[in-house]
Amino acid sequence: MSRKLVEMEAVQVPSPERSQMLIDERRQHILSLIHNHGRVLVGELSRDLGISQITIRKDLEYLQSKGLVQRTHGGALRLQSGALFDPSLQEKQKQHSQEKQRIAAAAAEMVEEGQCVMLDSGTTTAAVAQALKRFSQLTVITNAVNIGAELASTNFEVILIGGTLRKNSFSLVGPLAEDVLDEMHADILFLGVDGFDTEIGVTTPNFLESRVNRAMVKAARQVVAVCDSTKFGRRSLSRIVPVSAIHCVITDRNLPAETAETLRAQNVEVVLV
Repeated sequence: MSRKLVEMEAVQVPSPERSQMLIDERRQHILSLIHNHGRVLVGELSRDLGISQITIRKDLEYLQSKGLVQRTHGGALRLQSGALFDPSLQEKQKQHSQEKQRIAAAAAEMVEEGQCVMLDSGTTTAAVAQALKRFSQLTVITNAVNIGAELASTNFEVILIGGTLRKNSFSLVGPLAEDVLDEMHADILFLGVDGFDTEIGVTTPNFLESRVNRAMVKAARQVVAVCDSTKFGRRSLSRIVPVSAIHCVITDRNLPAETAETLRAQNVEVVLV
């Protein structure tokens, strides 16, 4: 082999420093995606970055070992701050917007003209409120100030239950809210949740919010949980109701098959969108 060819090959071999820099850049890119979108999937990263799924899994395992992400089957989630983690409504609006729109559209299909619909606070239920605008006559009961404002331009009868404002979620909570709900009845409740554990039930990080949500469940003939798949397997501080109190779940298709089967075994209808 000529000396010139040897030199050319030597130039083409990346230095260890260069390889390490590329690894760090890739991991930082993955971390940025998780921070912005709440989660990543191994298959999507492998396709988008043009590298093997084995390499992606190693990257995610490395990030988890540094305490930067939460590893899950098939991907990774943004690291949560435990049972008290309570992001603001503005922060939640940036997460999983496409999934929320599909969930909202499916939720609207369950509603009939003239019904009384109850909406919990949250960004997914806010999307449901927007999807309901195609109806002409509904009665909507909600504890969410932003949802009440969203529906102010419609012909709906909109009932805000009153109570103390939680500025983090624009929701009304407290004894006044609970007392009003004791006198209400709705055909269907769309309940947004922060955590859905197939053993514990549905949960939220705020105790006062959980009490209002529980009163909503009691006041509704049909209870539908609306949440993206990242909420499953997660437990927040305060339980709202057990799984047995939920009639239906609308979520996205990234829900693990075993979780869907566990819910169906507990007589919960699962709608994947």
